Amino acid sequence: MFVIAGLGNPGKRYEKTRHNMGFMVVDRLAEKNHIKVNKIKHKALVGDGFISDQKVLLVKPQTYMNLSGESLREVMDYYDVPMENLIVIYDDLDLDTGSLRIRKKGSSGSHNGMKSVIYQLKSENFPRVRIGIGRSGGLDWKEFVTGKVGKKEGQVLSETIARAADATECILEKGIDFAMNRYNVKQDSSGKDESGK
Repeated sequence: MFVIAGLGNPGKRYEKTRHNMGFMVVDRLAEKNHIKVNKIKHKALVGDGFISDQKVLLVKPQTYMNLSGESLREVMDYYDVPMENLIVIYDDLDLDTGSLRIRKKGSSGSHNGMKSVIYQLKSENFPRVRIGIGRSGGLDWKEFVTGKVGKKEGQVLSETIARAADATECILEKGIDFAMNRYNVKQDSSGKDESGK
């Protein structure tokens, strides 16, 4: 089984904000694969089903971002899933808006949700899908990540969310190395990769 966790903040106030990219990718995966993410377990909204012939548990921690690890530790302990079968999806200030980066493992960078996940799991050795939201341009970073997105930026991020969902399916179907080769392509400011896609 694979655990696919999108990081974000619960509640209407945070819907469609930059910090909720992980939630939005999980929602997209759920919709595409007819999985209902509506059960409350392990301090999270969860739903199980199949994606690319793999049994999956989709997870949206409801702890607020900075405590995301508490929920994921409960999930991982309960299901006894190997670390390499956890895929965490989240926003990243250090990547240009519209960029996508898949990694097999690594540090948390500046992301407090990932700091919590790594601290609680006592490991960095799990795959992650990072969605670039760009720099705050002088705004306080907390206001930036929890702020609403403008129309043009929203369109770029919407396309990136769709690509992130496809990339996650690719990890399940063809493995992380294949997915990294296919999706780790530098984006220009319009959200297109250098080949114009």
